[in-house]
Amino acid sequence: MNDTRMLAYVETTAALLRLPLDAARTQRVALNLQRTAVMAALLEAAPLAAHDEPAEIYRPAAFPPNDDGCDQL
Repeated sequence: MNDTRMLAYVETTAALLRLPLDAARTQRVALNLQRTAVMAALLEAAPLAAHDEPAEIYRPAAFPPNDDGCDQL
């Protein structure tokens, strides 16, 4: 999305959400959104095969009880 379209998108979205954005803040939001779109495009372009899977969900183990038998920190 080019600069003009991104700025129009931010202005329209802010108006729909009734967010009071001045011109400077609107420019900053549009720039940040463009940077995010570039990063997302890089991730989408990464070659993935059908056998590629995301990492498992991290589930930490419960803390073991202390040697003194007290479970509090």
